[in-house]
Amino acid sequence: MTDTARKTLGRLPAAAFGRLTLPPIPSDILDGFRALPDLTGMVSDAMDLAGLSGAVAGSELRPTLAGRRVVGPVITVLNRARGDTPAEAVAAADNRLADIEAHNLARPGDVTVIQGVDGVSSLGGIAAAIARRQGEAAIIVDGAVRDVEASRERDLPVWARGVTPVTGKWRIETVAINVAVTICGVTVHPGDLVVADDTGICFVPHAALADILTRARAIAADERRRQEMIANGRTLHELAARPGIKPQTDQPK
Repeated sequence: MTDTARKTLGRLPAAAFGRLTLPPIPSDILDGFRALPDLTGMVSDAMDLAGLSGAVAGSELRPTLAGRRVVGPVITVLNRARGDTPAEAVAAADNRLADIEAHNLARPGDVTVIQGVDGVSSLGGIAAAIARRQGEAAIIVDGAVRDVEASRERDLPVWARGVTPVTGKWRIETVAINVAVTICGVTVHPGDLVVADDTGICFVPHAALADILTRARAIAADERRRQEMIANGRTLHELAARPGIKPQTDQPK
């Protein structure tokens, strides 16, 4: 579907949308990442080898559902703190959250990534219900969320910096959809790939997907080889040797 064919909901001006559709990611690339045994660890190692940074620790953005593994294209939401007070916003009935525009654009399997505000919720139960109905794979928030029971009941994986009962609708405003955002110091663009599990999160630039997957598969193959050596009782000298490199001896030259 082209950008011109997509329709927004009118909650934000047209200029607030960086793009309405995401660049495609081939299904074999997505499946390749999903097949990695140590998802974020191997992707992080592969990005190191490629000179890229994009990993976020699970202690920074914590999962609300344990044991979930997510691989999907990124849709971004940029939220910021409002300049007025919650009392003024309530008196004016002025709710400026517009993350629903991102959910409206989401395709099944997409992951909504939100640059939010510490201590204030950027995701509640209604948004979680909408995201699950749209088929989104997960939501990641550099900020706080609430109504965690609602997302858990819907089996919607969420990663967030914190949990709070404090609503964002009188304290936060959505300023842009599908623009570059900063998540725990990592710049993330719409259409990048995110992989997430209990260990953490990695954001992989769209242009580097094939290269990172190739490197991660090589890392996985080497780890399988070493695990087999351990299981087969190979010596520590053999385990310490790198492929193609002879192990060092204890004898001085």
